[in-house]
Amino acid sequence: MFSGLESPMHLLVVLIVAVLVLGPKKLPEVGRSLGSGLRQFKHSLEGGEQEPTPVSAAPAAPAEGAPVEMETHGS
Repeated sequence: MFSGLESPMHLLVVLIVAVLVLGPKKLPEVGRSLGSGLRQFKHSLEGGEQEPTPVSAAPAAPAEGAPVEMETHGS
């Protein structure tokens, strides 16, 4: 049923349609996001551990020697 879909002529037609629909400026961005999604999917199938969070996303620790405020609950 799907024999011959990987032929060069079919791939050329798909590429031309993609350029017409997305435009030449948007096509590289779509390719990068598709590749990134496939890598994440493959990584999740392999059962790998979660990627570490970027340093900027981690909560900042107080500087050494800085006063630490503590909540007190009055009775």
